[in-house]
Parts: sequence; structure tokens; C-alpha cells
Amino acid sequence: MYPRLEININKLKTNLQVISNLLKKNNLSLAMVTKAYCANINIVTELVKDNNLVDYLADSRIENLKKMKDINIPKILLRIPMKSEVEEVVKYADISFNSEYETLEKLNGVAKKNNKIHKVVIMVDLGDLREGYFVEKDLLENIKKIHDLHNISIIGLATNLTCYGSVLPSEENLSKLVNLAEKIEKNFNIKMQIISGGNSSSLFLLNENKLPSKINNLRVGEAILLGRETAYGEDIDGTYNDVFKLVCEVIENKEKPSIPVGERGLDAFGNQVEYKDKGIMQRVIIGIGRQDISIGHFFPIDKKIEVVGASSDHTILDVTHCDKKYQVGDLIEFSIDYGGLLSLCTSEYVNKVIV
Repeated sequence: MYPRLEININKLKTNLQVISNLLKKNNLSLAMVTKAYCANINIVTELVKDNNLVDYLADSRIENLKKMKDINIPKILLRIPMKSEVEEVVKYADISFNSEYETLEKLNGVAKKNNKIHKVVIMVDLGDLREGYFVEKDLLENIKKIHDLHNISIIGLATNLTCYGSVLPSEENLSKLVNLAEKIEKNFNIKMQIISGGNSSSLFLLNENKLPSKINNLRVGEAILLGRETAYGEDIDGTYNDVFKLVCEVIENKEKPSIPVGERGLDAFGNQVEYKDKGIMQRVIIGIGRQDISIGHFFPIDKKIEVVGASSDHTILDVTHCDKKYQVGDLIEFSIDYGGLLSLCTSEYVNKVIV
């Protein structure tokens, strides 16, 4: 069935091996982030067959942690919890990342009710302006209050960089995270088991020997999936960047003008679109649309194909200059980026096939 997302599991395993070896060589634990493929249990199960590669399974969604509940590897909830989901956080996450005392109070109450100690990592904002304590005084005052919650155990600090504000990890800003962890250990007698220095964007610091030595964890998703670090988008030696391939079926093939005919208003998404006159085109339609993936996140492997546009369920391609004469029923292949992978894996209308 099409459209389908093909996952080359052997290439994916190789990528994981390379990243795991790189981190362990630098005395870092690996939290493998599973959110991009919605913690597809068939993929996760294959990747963790060798338990020595992955130290933690990490995801932003409780729904995904539930899928992995029977895998005997500690699980981290990456997105700071909502108050409304604290019951499930305590049940399905061994560790959660947090930045709000009120939520931690709720977690403490649920953990006490269930006779559990819930482990937490406190988020620090080093300038990317997503989640975390931005002011040191605010952080330390809250650590004192959190430390008094008897069913909450603070086990570390973490930061996130590049995801919102595009701020790059550096020796300077990650040293601030280490310094804060050391202050907390000294002032509150708390052992920082995890000092997590970010995601795939921090990998380039390893090659430059600029990752502070006390950073002992990274949360890695995209580098494993697409074989590249995310600070500068550079490929990682020994990895594959073609693990995932989108395959779509041609459902129409006709010659048509390149400019719509008639008075134009807004398209289905409320946009006023301008069209370039390229004369008559050989245009094919494939059975996928914006409900599954956005324009700009998938790229024809046949370089002579141009993606012209898309509605919710149809994507139009210009195949005028292609060597192959595409017919209805033919398959067209695409590479994808990280945003495309997120969308395709989330869409229930895209078949996922491990090859």
C-alpha cells in the first residue's frame, strides 16, 4: 500500500552503533530519542536488541513511552509534564525533565500515593529560550523547594539548545551548566547523576574536544536517524543519511498549463499563491498531501522532477523534463528531512515498512 515510508533497519542499526561508540568513547551515556518515528515498537525492538548501545529511551510523549513499557531500559519523558498527565508520568516514565515547581508538587503527590520515588532532571535555559530556569537565583531557590519533596529525587540537570532559538552549544554555555550542577551538589548534597548537554547539535563539540568533561549525557535522535549533527548539518563519518525513503504512487498523468485558468482567490490553506508561467507541463499527481507531509520536506530522488504544489491529499509534480515517462500506477521515490520524517510517522495514512 502507498504512500509508504521504507525504513532500512540495517542502516539504522549502523548509525546507532556509530553514535553509541562515539558517546561511550567520550564517557557519555546515550538517551536514544524515539519521538521522530513515534516510538514504533518494531523499530525500537530491533535497535535495542544489543542492550549495550542504549542507556535510556527518551521521548516527548507519554503515549510513546507507553508503547515501550515492556522494554527493560530506563525511560525519560523529555517534554516537561502537563499537570493533567502526572498520573501517567509517574507510571510510565522512570525520569522526567521538569522546570515548574507546581507540576513537581503534583508529581510528588502521585508518587507518594503509589509508594514511589520519581526521578527528575531539572531543565536550565542557557539562552535558546525554550524550557528551563533562566536565572540562577530562580533555579537555586526552586532546587531547595524541590529537594524538600520527599517522593521526588533530583538526579541531574539538562539543557536544550538549537531547537527553538538556534543557539549553538559551546564550551562556554555548557560550562555554565556544569558550574550550576557543581553548585547544587555542594549546596544541597545532591549527586548529579545526569548532566545532559543537549541533543544531536552538541555532537560537533566532541570532534573539536570542546565538550566540558563533566557533561555525561546527550539525547540523540536526528543524528541516529539521518546520520548528521544538527548544529551545522554536517554528515557524521560512518553513518547513512538514506535510512528512510518515501515511496508514492502516481494517480494521474496529464498535460496541463502551469498557471491556473480563471479568477483566483485563496487556496485551501488560506494562501494567495503566485504561479510562474512555464508553459504546458507534463504534470503527475501522487497520492499524498499536506495532511501527511509539508512541501519542502521531501525531495525527489529523480532530480529532474519538480514538486509544484500540494493540497491536503494530492501533490503535483512537474515531470516534463524527466528521462523516464511516468505512468499511472508508477512509483516515485523521495528522500526526506527530519521535519518530513516527523510528519510521515505521525500520519496514519502512510504505511511504515521495515526493509
